[in-house]
This record gives sequence, structure tokens and C-alpha cells, in this order.
Amino acid sequence: MPLPKIVGAGIGLRIPHVQQLLADEAIQLPWLEVLVDNWLVDGGLNQYLLKAVSERFQLVFHSVGLSLGGPSPLDLDYLRRIKDLKQQCGAHWYSEHASFSGNGDFKVADLLPLPYTQEAVMHISQRIKQTQDFMGERILLENVSTYMSCRHNELSEGEFIAAIAEEADCYLLLDINNAFVTSVNLNQSMQSFMEAIPTERVKQIHLAGFHDKGDYLLDAHNHPVDPNVWAAFESYIQRHGAIPSMIEWDSELPTLERLLQERAIAAGILQAVPMVNVGSENLSGKAVGDTSIGDEQCA
Repeated sequence: MPLPKIVGAGIGLRIPHVQQLLADEAIQLPWLEVLVDNWLVDGGLNQYLLKAVSERFQLVFHSVGLSLGGPSPLDLDYLRRIKDLKQQCGAHWYSEHASFSGNGDFKVADLLPLPYTQEAVMHISQRIKQTQDFMGERILLENVSTYMSCRHNELSEGEFIAAIAEEADCYLLLDINNAFVTSVNLNQSMQSFMEAIPTERVKQIHLAGFHDKGDYLLDAHNHPVDPNVWAAFESYIQRHGAIPSMIEWDSELPTLERLLQERAIAAGILQAVPMVNVGSENLSGKAVGDTSIGDEQCA
């Protein structure tokens, strides 16, 4: 049977919330995003719980460990484990970041931005193509928060992301919080970035909170979504239609009830506009799934 399309507003699945999500049948969500790095240990309680979650909720996968922009060969064993788990759970798609996190000799616990050059476009695009060939489907590429500019930049960030999406023929995960954080930190135009992004490739949106450190914004995912981010999200959705969107919270986790309240704001914004067709596709271009489940049915 084909999988239904992902629509509406979701949340990021975090381990402290799993038991409540499974126990409370009154909680009905269109979908959850799984930070797959937290679930890759073979066997054990984690995988049992994730399978249980997948039987109740539709899932999409997201990771931070592939280092798509890095110089070392792609970790195909890492990708294999993600692919296997994705197939076991029936997750709809897989996303990663336009960044690097080290090389074969060292790893850093952050998502480091790439120089916005044609050389970097070709480098990461080739690695995305390799990833897509391995996974057998298009992936989603996410823009990251940045804190300094590279003096060798030849493109704006929006032009850079758009060029990668075209060259690699991948989809995009638009993180509006990251776009806002970068615009403040680098004193750049967020509107120019958003206008450069090819909307037809945007399949998912992230909403999150930052930590205001005074002289810069830290993409900490430990606060509610900022009013400026909400405003940018609502404007984008009103212009381009209802794209699947989610609340991302990684530290100082709120209660699930508080997280669901924030999700409800996103759901309300999405429900006010027509839905965009974002059914899953394989590399042949054939859409997977012809049915849809909206918030009006699942919220």
C-alpha cells in the first residue's frame, strides 16, 4: 500500500516524550520528525520504542552526522543504518544539512557552514547525488545557522542553496529560525535569502527558538519560536501555500503539552491556506501516495 502524504504541523520526537505519546491515545499528530542519530543503536529499548511510535504516527527522518560538505568519503555504513531503520519504520523522507562537521580524523559537535563558492556547490552536490543513489530517493537539504562570513564567498547563501538544489536535484528543508539567526548575526537581509530559495523544492519547514546572547543569536533550540520567526513563517506560508512544518526543540525541553500548544500555532497558520502537494518521490519521479491526512482530521 502506498504511504499517505505528510501534511500539516508536526513536532520533533524526543525521547523524554515517547512514553506519553504512546500512552495517551488522545494525542493525535499528523507526523513526527525523528532525529535518527538518537536511535541508531542496534536492538534494545530505543528501537523497540521507535517501532511502537511508527505504528501510531507517520514519521520523517533527520540527521546531523553525515557531514555532507566534508572532505572525507561519505560514511556509507552510517547511511546504511539510516536506510535500514527508515525502511523498518516506514519513514517518508530523510533530511540533512548544508554543512560539514569534521573529517576522518576529527569530529566537531556542530554544523559548520561551507564557503558559498561554485567549487563548494559542485562538491556538496556530488555527495548529495551519491547519498541519493544510495538511499534510492531524493533527500532534503537544510540551511544552517551561521555566525561569521567567509571572505571567499562568491554567492549569497540563498543563491548557494538554490544552486545546490538545482545541481543535485534534491529537495529542501527550509529552517526559518536558522535564516533569521543568520540574518541577525551577519546583518544580512532575511527577505533576500527567502526569495532566492526555489519554493517548488521546499518540502518541509523547521521552526525553533534561539538563545539571545546579546551580541549574537545562538541557534540553541531551547526557547519558544520567536515572534519574528512566526511572522516570517506566516508570510511565507501565505505566499506559497501550506508546506509541512514542525516545531524543533532540543534542549531545556518543555512539557509535551507546552510543545503541542506551540505546534497548534503552526497548524492554525497552515490551515488558513491551500495545501502544497509534497508526496514522497523516488528517483524515477513517481509520487508515492495519493491520500492525505490534514490537521482537521488529526489534530
